[in-house]
Amino acid sequence: MSFIIRKMIKEDTGKVQDVAQKSWNATYEGIIPSEIQEQFLNSAYSDEMMEKRLNGSLLLVAEVKNSIVGFANFSPVKNEGEVELGAIYIYPEHQGGGIGTALLREGIKMLEDVREIYINVEKDNKIGKTFYEAKGFNTVEEFDDDFDGHILKTVRMVLEV
Repeated sequence: MSFIIRKMIKEDTGKVQDVAQKSWNATYEGIIPSEIQEQFLNSAYSDEMMEKRLNGSLLLVAEVKNSIVGFANFSPVKNEGEVELGAIYIYPEHQGGGIGTALLREGIKMLEDVREIYINVEKDNKIGKTFYEAKGFNTVEEFDDDFDGHILKTVRMVLEV
């Protein structure tokens, strides 16, 4: 599969919001109640939050045939070289083709002085957990996370760069 990775621009917002919604719904069906998913997505991926992310973090998109099929969101690098990977989301039909790996690699290349990348992943998110383990992330801790009144088993992982 041929794809390109580039920095997100404001005009990509609608497509990124769509990727977030469709990949979240597919990933968390049966794990997080749909009404809680919708509340989270409406808040975390509102136009206002997307503009904040675009201006305050590294947002990359993946395109196949000039159409956005995935994205990744990295926090700025902290003093100790730590970065939070807030998301790598890809349309389900485009998963498994190397896009997630390319988004991760490009983020690492673009972030100066990064030493560690942290991610929180839901324990029952087998696809996500398997992906991060395959990329070399190691579990740091597991904890209960109150997600809008729904308790999630969350795994915190780190990749040393």
